[in-house]
Amino acid sequence: MEKNRISIASDHAGFALKHELVSYLNDAGYQVKDLGPSDDSRVDYPDFAKLVAKDIGDQACDYGVLVCGSGIGMAITANKTKGVRAASIVDLYSVEMARKHNNLNLLCLGSRILDKDKAIEILDKFLNTAFEEGRHAERVKKIEL
Repeated sequence: MEKNRISIASDHAGFALKHELVSYLNDAGYQVKDLGPSDDSRVDYPDFAKLVAKDIGDQACDYGVLVCGSGIGMAITANKTKGVRAASIVDLYSVEMARKHNNLNLLCLGSRILDKDKAIEILDKFLNTAFEEGRHAERVKKIEL
C-alpha cells in the first residue's frame, strides 16, 4: 500500500514555507490536504496542530506536516493526540532516526530555522525512510500504553 496522503497546516509564521511545501508535494504526486491557514494573518498554532493531528490519529492521512516558527509548539500540541508521534526536526540525521526507530508520523518544521531547500530535503527524507520495525516496534507500542 502506497502511503501518499499528507495532511499539512501551519500558523502565520509558517505560512509561506507551508505554501512552498504544498506546491512541492502536489508536484511530486502526493494527495495533499491543506488545513490552513489561507493567508499569513495571525492565528494560534494549537488550532492548526490539532487539525493535522486528528487526521493522523484517525488515520485519515498517512503522514502529517506542521510548520510554525520553530516547529516546537506544533510538536508539543500534536503529541497530545493518540496515535501521533510528532517531532520538531532540523536536520537529516534526526528525521532519518525518527522514522527508522520511532515511526515518526508527523513532521514539524521551523520556518525561522530552515530555508525552503533544507525543509524540502528533510521532508523528502521523512517521506522516503521506512520504519525498521523489529525491536523498535515494541518500543513504539509502549508509547501508547
